[in-house]
Amino acid sequence: MTNPGGEQHSARTGAAPGGSRSRFRPELQGLRALAVVLVVVYHVWVGRVSGGVDVFFLITGFLITGGLYRAGLRGGVDVLATWRRQLSRLLPAITVVLAAGIVAGAYLLPENRWMPTIRETVASLLFLQNWELTANSVDYAARSNAASIVQHFWSLSIQGQFYLVAPLLVAGVTIAAQRDRADLHSRLTGTLLVLGGASLAYSVYLTLVNQPLAYFHSLTRVWEFALGGLLALWISRIEFRPELTAGARAGLGWAGVLALVSCGVLLPVDRAFPGWAALWPTLAAAMVLVAGQSGHRLGVDRLLSGTVLRTIGDISFPLYLWHWPVLILTLVYTGQDRLSLAAGTVVVAVSFALAWLTHRYVEQPIAALDVRRALRTGGVLALVVLVGAGGWLGVATARASVQVEAGSPSHPGAVALQPGFEWALDGDSSADDGSAEDEAGGADPGAVDLTPSLIAAPDDWSYHRGTWNCAPLQRGGIELQHCTIPPPGEEPAERTIAVVGDSHAQQYIASLMPVAAERNWEIVGMFRGACPFSTVSESDPQDDGCAAFNAEAAQEVAEMQPDALLTLATRDVRPGLTEVTPPGFVEAWWQMHDAGVPVVAVRDNPRPPFFVPECISTEGRHAEACDMPREDVYPAQPPYAALPDIPPNVSFIDTAPAICDPELCPAEVGNVLVYMDDNHLTASYAETMAPLFADHFASRLGW
Repeated sequence: MTNPGGEQHSARTGAAPGGSRSRFRPELQGLRALAVVLVVVYHVWVGRVSGGVDVFFLITGFLITGGLYRAGLRGGVDVLATWRRQLSRLLPAITVVLAAGIVAGAYLLPENRWMPTIRETVASLLFLQNWELTANSVDYAARSNAASIVQHFWSLSIQGQFYLVAPLLVAGVTIAAQRDRADLHSRLTGTLLVLGGASLAYSVYLTLVNQPLAYFHSLTRVWEFALGGLLALWISRIEFRPELTAGARAGLGWAGVLALVSCGVLLPVDRAFPGWAALWPTLAAAMVLVAGQSGHRLGVDRLLSGTVLRTIGDISFPLYLWHWPVLILTLVYTGQDRLSLAAGTVVVAVSFALAWLTHRYVEQPIAALDVRRALRTGGVLALVVLVGAGGWLGVATARASVQVEAGSPSHPGAVALQPGFEWALDGDSSADDGSAEDEAGGADPGAVDLTPSLIAAPDDWSYHRGTWNCAPLQRGGIELQHCTIPPPGEEPAERTIAVVGDSHAQQYIASLMPVAAERNWEIVGMFRGACPFSTVSESDPQDDGCAAFNAEAAQEVAEMQPDALLTLATRDVRPGLTEVTPPGFVEAWWQMHDAGVPVVAVRDNPRPPFFVPECISTEGRHAEACDMPREDVYPAQPPYAALPDIPPNVSFIDTAPAICDPELCPAEVGNVLVYMDDNHLTASYAETMAPLFADHFASRLGW
């Protein structure tokens, strides 16, 4: 991928034996090609992380640090010139792909993806995509056709941030070394060791406690660039050692290639990266670079320096940029989660063709210009992307603004499932002949607009309702996401309700908020993704961070002494699985019993095997394909009803009658969209379930 390495065509390294010159490394271009091929193959057919991106980071650190070090030896680093040079090389291909993504996305993507794609497109152009994904709690390992067409720009964003910081860092170290009459090589080595070591330690820690965040976090990747920089500084002192015979070089090179190719197969990359696991591909790449030109007839450098891999290396950057949107748009168009071998081959072929065209007719002509003209051209293209994104945003905003408040007579949501409900639509919003009937007995629910609209659905989340005061809370070395929703008035809260668990517990805050506002309650939430409140890690038994979170959250609730704790009662409410109340849930409830805290356990919602807004966009409203038979997800009785050891402090809210009718679990109920994705309720729909929660607190707890 690394034209973001800066020296795509020369493939030159940092310090030659004399210290101030560089030498040509044809095997580096082949290594770059191998890395991008691994990324493409794993994305298209395997659906796993390959480690190829980690190689890009190492190569980038290797090339950039080497170039900056040589500049420092010549007298100093021209920071502005370095930034101009990097932007002039990066922007052309980036802007062409982003512009194409805007056009293709507007025509091919379902409306529910428009807003996230627009935001991520702008973030990608600004080299902030990794933080945009972090803010939206994206899990890179969760492969599906709902991924953004620009999600892969996260790695380029981290590289862009490195390009911003690295010249400043080396310039500062150079100035300090000149002032102190110190050796620049030693100073820069020490700086990279300290920064790299701290970053690796943080990467290991954050991967343990929050792996999805660690994957996109800039600071967890610094050590990979630092390792490349250290290699650039020291490779000339390593590779010319007499111990590295031709045979040893050949063996080292092949060992590195085999280690790199096997990384994605042998490592549990969906849970372990970056952390310690990222040492595997980066050290493998380092072995290949140290092996260098072996001079052995069986050396891996003969393969890496060959015409095929060097040609792929030349187009590696645009190939990386193109393969992901081509893949995602193909998945969207076909409606599949994975591609067959034949379809995947077409995706790869199209990606290679687009990459070659971009390299031949965009990168090369602009690279032939002087830096200032190239930068101006890239700036114009960037402006085109911003204008295109702005126009798309205008259309999306106009459509999203056509909203009706859930809970109104025309949009009753869950209330429409209550026994005896009758439609009472206003004015002429009913069907033309005024006689259309729906199954609940009343007006045709399809005669009025759906709320939230499909465009607004991705942002229709409980967090966007009311006033959330969130701050990290440290307990026992674990960071709890701690949020408080105060009552609307100035009076002190009469009661405090704690909500603990994963996003499925968090979504019911939208059901609780109207009740809390009416009765002057305070809501306090503690959440961790994919980590329901239990005594163990339910979603991933190897996620020690989840178990630690639950232990600290339980202790925090016990010390807080809220009037009640709201959490989940069940899990696995999806086709092909059996809904259960895990023993860990019950054990956690007993902990609350011993602490004197009442527990309100909410039955989880069904999880469709598809993205509901996209199904409606494709199949239409009320299409049978977008509904689920109730018997496929819910047993006749909730699983907790048969458990003998439920502590007396627990009461249950059965949400099934508020989400499903006796036969189906529809995609929309009462003109309100039930799901924002493939498993979370829209806040609009959850809010219409407020009467169920109000009745429970009144009848069971007497509030």
